[in-house]
Amino acid sequence: MPKATDLTKRLFIGRALRSTQLHEQLLPKRIALPVFASDALSSVAYAPQEILVILSLAGLSFYNFSPWVAAAVVVVMLTVVASYRQNVHAYPGGGGDYEVATVNLGRNAGLTVASALMVDYVLTVAVSVANGVDYVGATIPFVAEHKPLVAIAIVGVLTLVNLRGVRESGAAFAVPTYAFMAAVLGLIVCGFFRLYVLGDELRAPTAGYEIVAEQTNLTSFAAAFLILRAFSSGCAALTGVEAISNGVPAFRKPKSRNAAKTLLMMGLIAVTMFGGIIALGLASGVKLAEPAYAARDILIDGHPAGFDYHQQPIIAQVAEAVFGSGSVVFFAIAAVTALILFLAANTAYNGFPVLGAILAQDRFLPRQLHTRGDRLAFSNGIVILAAGAALLLWGFQADVSRLLNLYIVGVFVSFTLSQIGMVRHWTRHLRAEADSRVRHRMRRSRAINFFGGVMTGLVLMVVLITKFTHGAWIVCVTMPILFLMMKGIHRHYENIARELSVDDDSQVDESTLPARNHAVVLVSKIHKPTLRALAYARATRPSTLEAVTVGVEGAEARALQEEWERRGIPVPLKTLDSPYREITRPILEYVKSLRRRSPRDVVSVYIPEYVVGRWWEHALHNQSALRLKGRLLFQPGVMVISVPWQLHSSDRVKGRPEPFAPGAVRRPWHEGVRPGPARGDASRAGTARDGGGKA
Repeated sequence: MPKATDLTKRLFIGRALRSTQLHEQLLPKRIALPVFASDALSSVAYAPQEILVILSLAGLSFYNFSPWVAAAVVVVMLTVVASYRQNVHAYPGGGGDYEVATVNLGRNAGLTVASALMVDYVLTVAVSVANGVDYVGATIPFVAEHKPLVAIAIVGVLTLVNLRGVRESGAAFAVPTYAFMAAVLGLIVCGFFRLYVLGDELRAPTAGYEIVAEQTNLTSFAAAFLILRAFSSGCAALTGVEAISNGVPAFRKPKSRNAAKTLLMMGLIAVTMFGGIIALGLASGVKLAEPAYAARDILIDGHPAGFDYHQQPIIAQVAEAVFGSGSVVFFAIAAVTALILFLAANTAYNGFPVLGAILAQDRFLPRQLHTRGDRLAFSNGIVILAAGAALLLWGFQADVSRLLNLYIVGVFVSFTLSQIGMVRHWTRHLRAEADSRVRHRMRRSRAINFFGGVMTGLVLMVVLITKFTHGAWIVCVTMPILFLMMKGIHRHYENIARELSVDDDSQVDESTLPARNHAVVLVSKIHKPTLRALAYARATRPSTLEAVTVGVEGAEARALQEEWERRGIPVPLKTLDSPYREITRPILEYVKSLRRRSPRDVVSVYIPEYVVGRWWEHALHNQSALRLKGRLLFQPGVMVISVPWQLHSSDRVKGRPEPFAPGAVRRPWHEGVRPGPARGDASRAGTARDGGGKA
């Protein structure tokens, strides 16, 4: 019968897929768009809001700068989309920014990009889920009161869905993503129709509120700094643009063309939604303040809102202004917005594991990250991403504003280095290209990437200047730590490879047979595992064979010796004294003494071990064996052999009789081949005809 754990795994994850079915997991454009673009599309739920929140610190008069800030964000977004379309065609292998930076700028630049992207992917999950919880908390008080726990639970659900495979998770998330796109675009169309065709006045629920300015009498420099900070917060709308360039291998053929088309569709839709939401928000009089101070800074009828006031997100306020409070459409928009924010994390669930697998293949991360799970997804990377996001959600109490301060540093580091790398890529290829039409196309691509690099570099400087003291310093510390960790892992793998490499000179020496093989069977008492270990050791025909026990208690050691002789076991038993009741050290010293006497010989140590089936049984058995193996494995010239004995709790022996149970067929060890005596115990070899002694 299958184990309960296997049944549970199949229930939640599904049946395992063969490696040959990997091609079936490739995505058409209609599925790839929600899989890779959900993060960028969902950012319209919080990026416009963050612009207004930051500007509100200086009072409502600064809302007049929001259209210009939004326009600057749109210009940067279109530039980045155009730049990444060049990346997709030039580097379709799936390495994305990491590959571009490594090939064109060197390994250190590539690792810098990789560390930035890993941080950004973890933050993508945390920010998206936290913002989704905010939307749900607007209607369900329990969710608002327990934000961190609810957010972590949602991360767990997303993890399970992604463990089922890229195609299945994409199909599951496609409908909500398209529903969100239809809802927001429909909201924008209806809003503009009412404003400019019907001439209606749109009024948000906060239109009559006032906001107390936190910062007053700002100098020109301080005002410019605040506007730049609002711009940097609005640039959160660009997160997720790089995901498609990292996921080109997941597309159906022609991969590059399909990825470029998907990237263009994503960019146009995201820009339309971003601009439409902020325009309708301003037209309807939306008022937003810093969430931590909203109860104090928002005035309702001249009085502070109070601590029971819950600030509605911008899309919810615009939907209420367009369709009315309590309408079915309003609740539908709020529901799909919350859902898309949860599902936006799926972009990171596809990007982080692929990046981890590429880095593991290049020996910068543990090799386990390159292993595909049952559903052909990189399961280890998915689990690590979920764990990192859960820690952030708990540490920052699922506060979107605090998390956003950490958010976009990493992505703009990767944007900037990637675009600089693409400029060098086109410059290098121009030197070798003679066709004038191709050269013209390359120059155009280089110009696009150059402009993109300048824009993203400027945004990166703005982000670092305006957000460093608000939490961005955490990312600036984390990225170098990841960078050094990856360098250390790579150095370790390289050292091991050099140490284990076989050259022409060492090949003969390493393959030379040892002079003799001394076999030692460790004995604690005479029982079936001991007899099996003795039989197996004899079957290997060592040069010498002896059983060794540690005499902790004198009476027990003498009783064991007497029983040994009474049973006539054809292997000499040696008792090691242990006046301080130690087990490991006497055996270790004895094995070392054998090696000192004959350095060219090999010592084989056979350790009987129990195989148990219940998790708690591991704490009750094999502890001495584990300690012994841990010490013996470091001794040169010593081979450690575990001889298993399956207990009834082990699934491996369910439905099978024990080898020496009553009624079982007694067969010689090793399929009827009678083990010959080891040299050194030939005088007593005839007393155990089946190699197992007198059971």
